[in-house]
Amino acid sequence: MDLRALISVSDKSGVVEFAKKLSKLGVEIISTGGTYNLLKESGIDVLKVSNVTEHPEILGGRVKTLHPKVHGGILAKRTQEHLSELNEHNITPIDLVVVNLYPFKETILRTDDLDEAIENIDIGGPTMIRAAAKNFKDVMIVCDPSDYTKVIETLENEEANMDFRYDLALKAFSHTANYDALISEYLRKRANKGLGDTYTKTFEKVDELRYGENPHQRAFVYKSVLDENTSILKGEQLHGKQLSYNNINDANGAIELMCEFSEPTAVNVKHANPCGVATASNVKEAYLKAYEADPVSVFGGIVCLNRTVESDLAKELNKIFIEIVIAPDYTDEALEILKSKKNIRIIKMEIKERSKTWTTKNISGGILVQDSNEELWNKDTLKVVTEKQPNDSEMEDMEFALKVVKHITSNGIVVVKNKQTIGIGNGQVSRIWAMENALSRSNVDLKGSVIASDAFFPFDDCVQMAGEKGICAVVQPGGSMRDEDSVKMADKYGMSMVLTGIRHFKH
Repeated sequence: MDLRALISVSDKSGVVEFAKKLSKLGVEIISTGGTYNLLKESGIDVLKVSNVTEHPEILGGRVKTLHPKVHGGILAKRTQEHLSELNEHNITPIDLVVVNLYPFKETILRTDDLDEAIENIDIGGPTMIRAAAKNFKDVMIVCDPSDYTKVIETLENEEANMDFRYDLALKAFSHTANYDALISEYLRKRANKGLGDTYTKTFEKVDELRYGENPHQRAFVYKSVLDENTSILKGEQLHGKQLSYNNINDANGAIELMCEFSEPTAVNVKHANPCGVATASNVKEAYLKAYEADPVSVFGGIVCLNRTVESDLAKELNKIFIEIVIAPDYTDEALEILKSKKNIRIIKMEIKERSKTWTTKNISGGILVQDSNEELWNKDTLKVVTEKQPNDSEMEDMEFALKVVKHITSNGIVVVKNKQTIGIGNGQVSRIWAMENALSRSNVDLKGSVIASDAFFPFDDCVQMAGEKGICAVVQPGGSMRDEDSVKMADKYGMSMVLTGIRHFKH
């Protein structure tokens, strides 16, 4: 078999056996650096690239394959014109390029040393990969060791197999695109440069899911390499079947809300919206308060906790059907109790405060990108606009309510009493409907509670409804032309009202 292969790999898994099979097929092998040494030590007949180029590697190995005798051999079409030109310049065609790249990802995940990261940016590798992929009709490009077996089978059968060559080229361009995107993302993030005229991020496939939001939709989950925030994708699943698309989406909502809290807290979520949230002196009490807030909606939902689950709490969790429980840890006894239910998914993961990042939303033909909503309120610029001043307990409950309303879909109203949600009205096209839902869904006495609104009140009707129920304080951003009407209504019912100046729409 009169073929030439160039092999230069960072990931050397399987390469010796692969090269041996190529050699048995009569393929001439040229190689560089560490790959050359490995193949030579393994008894494989291999030629140094520097012998082909008739030029030594220079700059500590930074320049070794960037040479016409390499790239001419890769890029030449098998036409009379190109072959004649190769012959004129004494260049041998290269028919197979086996290259994978310096471990840039592994380096930046291991160290924060910029110089080391820069040294692990491959130059010659991507150039050879792209050249071979461009000329895929005549050159096979292999950047994934999992393709070695199929390549050997193709060569043994002397198949043209153009579909396979095309697939290898597609994988190659995806490989270099991912590599370059990761470098760009790393450098931009490191220097806190914000966004440029193009938005480039790379994600790695984690799994193919059983289906999407509905059974007729295909679905996959990908993870970001550089995002250091708390994520369901970093959790360890201890029990239960594979997470579904909806499970992951709902769990993400629960975790994002839980990141707002440091005290022992329970967050119950259904369809990506909180249905019960509470803080207490211990996590069992917090869960019981969150469950009491809405014992109906939590059925088939997600429970997220920020303290270790012990046996007494596990027994309470097992009293109802829960899709997922998320916590930083579980005692052995608690795990045994929870695992008695076959289908519950048990996730172990640390939940810590999120750092500021970008959020994206798909739209037809593009994406929307914005800062993540990390600001809650500025206590130094809050304005109490009513005659009645809120006391410390009411201020604590208003802060709690804002943390929750920030994570429900607009229009949103949250009613809180003693750091426990007692009414949530979310996803309404009218703010009065959101208020009606929040008040009507409460199963406890509303007197002494507070409400938070994600946006201003366009009229005073919402405040009037709250006052009639005995609610004592309101927190909202303000900014309506009729703010004064709402203030007067609050004064009428002896309520305090605090304006934050910060809206929390979530669409």
